[in-house]
Amino acid sequence: MSRVGKYPVEIPAGVQVAIAGGVLTAKGKLGELKLPLTDHVETVVEGTQVKVSPRGNAVAARMMWGTTRSLVASMLQGVSSGYAKTMEITGTGYRASVQGANLVINLGFSHDVVYPVPPGIKISCERPTSIKVEGIDKRLVGQVAAEIRGFRPPEPYKGKGVRYDNETIRRKEGKKK
Repeated sequence: MSRVGKYPVEIPAGVQVAIAGGVLTAKGKLGELKLPLTDHVETVVEGTQVKVSPRGNAVAARMMWGTTRSLVASMLQGVSSGYAKTMEITGTGYRASVQGANLVINLGFSHDVVYPVPPGIKISCERPTSIKVEGIDKRLVGQVAAEIRGFRPPEPYKGKGVRYDNETIRRKEGKKK
């Protein structure tokens, strides 16, 4: 029995949820998201809750039960309040800025890194060493943040690079004489 799937998902105020043609649609104040539903689970909207249950006792049905419930919960939070990831840039001369529809990052390479901002994502830089990635799709926000971090991950000796705000870097001791 799924420990995640057996709990219903509460629909926040101001969010409309509809299921039509095997697709769950959630509309909120921040936008609209769609989730194609699998045949292994049954999803029902009852009042202010979305309930997910497996169809049968197959392994695939039990696997998709908790997964579908988590995806629905992420969608509902995304369209009502959204997701954000904050990143810090550490290093001499390292900085970031938003120019039009691109994020321009100077990370110590011979050229600036130009990252085109995908649709559905908002990137802002309050300070030259801070990047904030916001959006309604949890997966897309995490993917964009991971791609930005991938340009220069933090190194363990001086800690230079792009890191998440809540990330701790394990530091190594340098060379000894």
